[in-house]
Amino acid sequence: MKLKVSQRPDQFFDLFQESAAILCAATDQLRNLVHEYEDVETKARRIAEREHESDEITHAIIRLINTTFVTPMDREDIYQLATALDDVMDAVEETADLFVLHAIEEPRQAMREQVDVLCDAARQTEEALVVFRNLRRDQLEPYWVEINSLENQGDRLYRRAVAELFSGDHRAMDVLRWKAVNETLEEALDGLENVANVIEAVVLKHA
Repeated sequence: MKLKVSQRPDQFFDLFQESAAILCAATDQLRNLVHEYEDVETKARRIAEREHESDEITHAIIRLINTTFVTPMDREDIYQLATALDDVMDAVEETADLFVLHAIEEPRQAMREQVDVLCDAARQTEEALVVFRNLRRDQLEPYWVEINSLENQGDRLYRRAVAELFSGDHRAMDVLRWKAVNETLEEALDGLENVANVIEAVVLKHA
């Protein structure tokens, strides 16, 4: 994917929106992977392609920071938001790859539930970044509140999943493989909460 970066003042917001759209598409693909568990390697490769697209967006934002004299918000905030989105994409791609690397026979129900919550949070993030350019608290606060609520829901799912893994009913090697997936999904959801926190901080700074 070849990006054409212009010098329009709102170009940063366009790129944030595009980054969130790619992330949302990747989480939807991950949901398909865990709920329709077939052709796993092919599906994981497609998610990896989304991760490469996300990297290009992140690099484009950083180049734009370095070539734009007046930015619509602090450069540190732009960089922080871009890298926060990229970190989530990395975790999504890593999750898909773990299913292949660990030759997981079938996703556990807790994994599916975590992915469902992750998809909901990614959708909220994409919608938030559509209106982010307005930097209006009344428009954006419902999104960061909902994302934080979803992250709390994800935390509960993760704790229950780990507790069940250590119930003594599973082989040690299986516990290690499954826990790696649960942990990476938790990392992705934590990352979306971080994105929401960055959005909140920027909006409050400009209020």
